[in-house]
Amino acid sequence: QVQLVESGGGLVQPGGSLRLSCAVSGMISRIGGMAWYRQAPGKERELVAYITSSGSTSYADSLKGRFTISRDNTKRTMYVQMNNLKPEDSAVYYCHATLTPMGATMPLAYWGQGTQVTVSS
Repeated sequence: QVQLVESGGGLVQPGGSLRLSCAVSGMISRIGGMAWYRQAPGKERELVAYITSSGSTSYADSLKGRFTISRDNTKRTMYVQMNNLKPEDSAVYYCHATLTPMGATMPLAYWGQGTQVTVSS
């Protein structure tokens, strides 16, 4: 079964850092673009950052300079390094990826289960 497995969330003080990971499990033939989204209580899910299969990146304007997205294709894992965290960064963070399952002819969109990030003193 193809799925995305996230890890790395938790409680951090304002100004602190966290690194989230998103690992692809299951039999796949290709990993396309990957992204991090987040959703705070009462708010819509929003894009945090995106990375293409070749490593080009883009960010939500409000997060540029504090968040860094990366991927290691050999480990089939995507990361986001989050620095100088603020209380307003508290949310459930989800990874998203376009994956082609082994034997499939078309890529499919997958979501991780989400990981909670809480920034509080």
